[in-house]
Amino acid sequence: MDLRFQHIEYLIGLAAIPLIIALFAWVLHWKKKTTRKIGDEKLVKQLTGRYSPQNYLFKFLLVALSLAAIISGAANLQKPGAMEQVERKGVDVAIALDVSKSMLADDIKPNRLERAKQMVLKLMDQLPDDRVALILFAGRAYMQMPLTTDHSAARMFVQQASPDVVPAQGTVITEALRMSASAFNSKERKFKSIILITDGEDHDPGSVQLAQQLAESGVMINTVGIGSPEGAPIYDPLTNDYKKDQQGNTVITKLNETELQQLASATKGVYVRLTDIESAVKSMKAQLGTIEQTSMDDSAFKNFKNYFPWFLGAALFLLVLEFFFPERKLRQA
Repeated sequence: MDLRFQHIEYLIGLAAIPLIIALFAWVLHWKKKTTRKIGDEKLVKQLTGRYSPQNYLFKFLLVALSLAAIISGAANLQKPGAMEQVERKGVDVAIALDVSKSMLADDIKPNRLERAKQMVLKLMDQLPDDRVALILFAGRAYMQMPLTTDHSAARMFVQQASPDVVPAQGTVITEALRMSASAFNSKERKFKSIILITDGEDHDPGSVQLAQQLAESGVMINTVGIGSPEGAPIYDPLTNDYKKDQQGNTVITKLNETELQQLASATKGVYVRLTDIESAVKSMKAQLGTIEQTSMDDSAFKNFKNYFPWFLGAALFLLVLEFFFPERKLRQA
C-alpha cells in the first residue's frame, strides 16, 4: 500500500513518548521510596490494599497510546486515490536562494533571508501552473527539491531554509547557476527561467560568462537583490554579536547590484531590488509571462483517502476508557 503522511514533520512529537515513559518510571520509583518512609511496611500495605499498581500502569498506557494516536492523526496518514493525467501550461522555474550568513543582515527587516523567503512564498502562490525547483546556496549549492508542481512541499523547504543547511559559507553565484540549470531538461531550449535571489556580496567573475552560455540554451535569469548598497553588519546568533574580521572590525555586507544587473541583462531577464514584496513579485511574474508557455502532462492523484479520523477516534476511545477505568482494585482480595 502506497501510504504517506501529509504532515510528516508532526511525527517529531512522538519523541515525547519516551520522555513521558521515563517520567512515569521516575514517579513509580518516587512512590515506592515515599511509601518506605511513611512507616511500618505491613501497615502501609494494609492501608493501601485496594490500590492496584497494574491498574495504574494500564491507565498510563492508555494515555500514552492516546497521545501517540493524536500526534499520528495530526500528521494525517493518506492513501493516494486514482491517478489522472493533468495538462498544465507553464514554464520551469528554478529558484536559487542565497542562505549565506550575510543574508542575516538586518538592513531589511526582520533580515534579508526572512524577507527573501517571504517573497519566494508569495511568488509561488502566483505560479500555480509552473514547475518549481529550489536550490539553496552559499559557498556551495545544493538542490533541495527538483522540478515539481507540488508547491506545498516547496513551501516547506523554503520555510526551513537557513545558513545551517550549507556548511561552506560565501556567495558562489556560478555554482548556484550551474546547479539551477541542471534542474532543467537539457533538450528543451525554452520555457526555462532561473530566479536568483541574493545580496551578491562576493564578486564571482565567472558568473556573467556562465549566464551567457545559459542564455544560448534558452535559460532566462531574473535576479532579485536583497539588502542595501550602504550595507549592514551581520548578526551571528551563535555569539549574540555582530561578525568581526581578524582585526576585530565589524564586517559590513553590501548589496552588489552591478553583478546582478549584468546577469539579468545577459539573458534578457530583469533585475529587481527587493524593497516591496508585492511589487517585486509582480515584476517577476510579468517577466515570466514573456516566456512562451508549454503544455506539460503531469500525473497527479485525483483524491487522497485520509485516515486521521481513525486515529482521532482511537485517541478519544482510549481517553474515555482511561477516565472510567478505576485505579483501585474492583474487589478486595
